[in-house]
Amino acid sequence: MSAPKVWTGACHCGAVRFTVKLADGLDKPRRCNCSLCRMRGAVVVSARVGELTIDSGADALQLYRFNTMQAEHYFCSKCGIYTHHKRRSNRNELGVNVACLAGVSPFDFATVPVYEGGRHPSDSPGTPGSEIAGYLRYESAN
Repeated sequence: MSAPKVWTGACHCGAVRFTVKLADGLDKPRRCNCSLCRMRGAVVVSARVGELTIDSGADALQLYRFNTMQAEHYFCSKCGIYTHHKRRSNRNELGVNVACLAGVSPFDFATVPVYEGGRHPSDSPGTPGSEIAGYLRYESAN
C-alpha cells in the first residue's frame, strides 16, 4: 500500500481553502443517488475524520443536514460549492468533492460507481443497502 497523498483544495471563489490526506488517493471515486447527491452531482473520494484541515475560510463554511440529521454537508456560504461531508454510513469518514481538489476534475474519471443512497443501510438493518446502483461514465468527444 502506498503512502496517502496530501491534496490542497478550495471552493470556487477561494474563500474556503483546505488540506486533506486521502488514504486511497483518487483510486475510489464514488457518487450516490440519494436526493441530495442527485441534485448536487459531486464525485467524492474518502478521507478519515481528522485528516481534513480548513486552512482558511472556516467562517464561510455552512452546514446543511436533512432527513435523519446525521450526515453533515459543508458548503461555502459565498459561492455555494459543496466541499465535503461527514458520512452518515461511516462517522469516521469524510466524503471530499474531487472538483475542489487542485488539479482534479470529476471528468478525469472514465467510470464512477453510483451507490444506492435511497436505501440507506441504517434505515433498515439487515436489508441490503450501499450496493452499486449503476455507473456514471464520461467519454471525451476528443
